[in-house]
Amino acid sequence: MSAKQIENLLLLALPASGKSEVRRYLASLSPEQCRQDFHLGPTVQLDDFPYVHLMRRIDQELGKLGQPGVFFHSQERPFKDAIEWGTLIELVNEDHSDLCERRVARPPSAARHLFDRLERARARVGGVAKLSTLPQATLEALAGRLESEAAEALEKKHAGYPESLEGKTLVIEFARGGPDGATMPLRAPFGYGYSLSVLSDEILSHAAVLYIWVTPAESRRKNDARADPDDPGSILHHGVPLEVMMKDYGCDDIEHLLRSAERPNTIPVFTRNKAYHLPMARFDNRVDKTTFVRDDPAKWPPGAVKALHEGLREAFDSLVKAL
Repeated sequence: MSAKQIENLLLLALPASGKSEVRRYLASLSPEQCRQDFHLGPTVQLDDFPYVHLMRRIDQELGKLGQPGVFFHSQERPFKDAIEWGTLIELVNEDHSDLCERRVARPPSAARHLFDRLERARARVGGVAKLSTLPQATLEALAGRLESEAAEALEKKHAGYPESLEGKTLVIEFARGGPDGATMPLRAPFGYGYSLSVLSDEILSHAAVLYIWVTPAESRRKNDARADPDDPGSILHHGVPLEVMMKDYGCDDIEHLLRSAERPNTIPVFTRNKAYHLPMARFDNRVDKTTFVRDDPAKWPPGAVKALHEGLREAFDSLVKAL
């Protein structure tokens, strides 16, 4: 068994493919099992979904104030400006830097702090200011309506800081894609090719990719099955609107990136005058192995647990061989 340990694991897949279920399953195992079977240290988690949810909440509250949303065409439609895919990655980069330095923010207003972060992240990928152009009275009212949620999100971020990252595996989860029927390569800012290129050098220089493989049709089916309208901010139970599924996740570019790689079992990333060849493995979930993980662990069927465990072990062994 290889003694190598994965330092930064990029957990990628279409929505509802099983990313969060895999994370939950790994969290249920002992450190010894994770190290021996999956080459993982105790995991630390970063995810861009909470920011997507907060963007939708901002637009919801703007609507209640009689203002148009700044991020989405509507609550059931995609981003107004696809540059937000880069905004989300820049927020992940900032979270990673804060995590490494154990930076704790205590702003007078958590909501205004969130708004400032969103504006700065968008600017770093070439986007224009949105929230800061709102009338001051609207911005103040919006901050008041979102203060408690923004404060909760900030505290949750701080609570996720370990004492040290030494011996840990950082898991960064996100989903990317493009319109149904799109030709390859996907044009920026759609797809994994673009979003991976926005990740910081600090993340990319120690990164490996585990891709959870389902078809777009299966992704849509599982998305419908998991959606709980009473829990839209949940990692395990949020639903993605159908138009978003078709226009943002109707396909993805993982296969294209693999085929364009100079080195087998890697994804090429060219960014900031540097070339990265990220080791990659696929966990085949086209026949569902993960949905049961949403249930109470006491109810997990032993046969399903074994199939998931063995499938993940095979994928992680393949990934470590490519390191």
